[in-house]
Amino acid sequence: MNIAMVSEHASPLAVLGGADAGGQNVHVAELSAALVRAGHRVRVFTRRDDARAPATQVMPTGVVVELLDAGPAAFVAKDDLWPLMGAFAQQLFQRLAADPADLVHAHFWMSASAAITAAQPLGIPVVHTFHALGSEKARMQGAADSSPAIRLAEEARIIRAVDRIVATSSSEIFELCRLGADPRRLKIVPCGVDVAVFDDRATTWRRDRRFPQRVVTLSRLVERKGVADVISALVDVPATELLIAGGPAERRLFADPDVRRLAAHAAACGVSDRVTFVGRVGREDVPSFLRSADVVVCAPWYEPFGIVPLEAMAAGRPVVATAVGGQNDTVLDGFTGTHVAPKEPRAIAHALRELLGDPKRRADLGAAGRERVHQRFSWDRIARETYGVYRTVVRAPAGEAAFTA
Repeated sequence: MNIAMVSEHASPLAVLGGADAGGQNVHVAELSAALVRAGHRVRVFTRRDDARAPATQVMPTGVVVELLDAGPAAFVAKDDLWPLMGAFAQQLFQRLAADPADLVHAHFWMSASAAITAAQPLGIPVVHTFHALGSEKARMQGAADSSPAIRLAEEARIIRAVDRIVATSSSEIFELCRLGADPRRLKIVPCGVDVAVFDDRATTWRRDRRFPQRVVTLSRLVERKGVADVISALVDVPATELLIAGGPAERRLFADPDVRRLAAHAAACGVSDRVTFVGRVGREDVPSFLRSADVVVCAPWYEPFGIVPLEAMAAGRPVVATAVGGQNDTVLDGFTGTHVAPKEPRAIAHALRELLGDPKRRADLGAAGRERVHQRFSWDRIARETYGVYRTVVRAPAGEAAFTA
């Protein structure tokens, strides 16, 4: 198939760890790469945020990335992008008219809005993955929700307008049905993990000899990711260091307001000497970073899916995860990790003390997590399932017998 991915703010070329660069970037990049491995043509359309970048770039995986001019060729926070979506849709229409795709797979609500405008007049079906729903964000963040006012109404329109919706978790299916989606046009296909990069079990990330135990967390550092709750939990977990990865590069760390907020919180809790901010960790260093931990903590207040728990499981490490969103599907409580309630540092501390005090249980959970990831969450499997959705809206190319990944 000739597949057009649309990801207006989350480019597969982006450096991860910033305020708007995380799981969606990885999802788009890895899903696209797996589809290319299976013999499909994939172009990713994203907004230009660098005036010096070439309009078309080919990634080492064979995925083609096309930059669309919409607004300034500079970073714009995703919650400020809505006024630029008209120009983005116009550019997308022109590219698709000149080089049509068999279907468009849009990622995030603004991408879907642009895709509907650009693709449907050309007779191109649209498959959509929300990655996060505005209704849930509004419910969880309240007055702190900075989404455009039009988001909820636009998402309701998208639910009705697209040909299929790919949800990443069971909780998202429930939310979509509550919003009026037709269950017959919904399919769960989770996010995945590149199992190959975690197969080398060597650990190169240095351990601090002052602390016999290490806990790590890897995420964006915005408040809803719950990193402050992990710092609070450390008060009741003695002889343990906490490494926090995410945010800007190390040399610019303490210019970042989220890092300053979390550092001040660590000082108030009296654990500054056991908390280290490592800054942005490159994708190539994620496996060794996670393997250096005894336990990985993923403590968001809500999480549409969450790729880091899968990466921790692929690294053979047990996960303490808040029982929210997709983490309920990926981390099996008592089998690959431990579930805790969100916003409950004492529950995190209790789970950490139990795991850190039981090396055999940690090893058993880590081994089970690794096996689960290999069986269920490889990107080639995710691509096969996604392609199955595509086949419901596009006739198979002539002569095609099966998905080959």
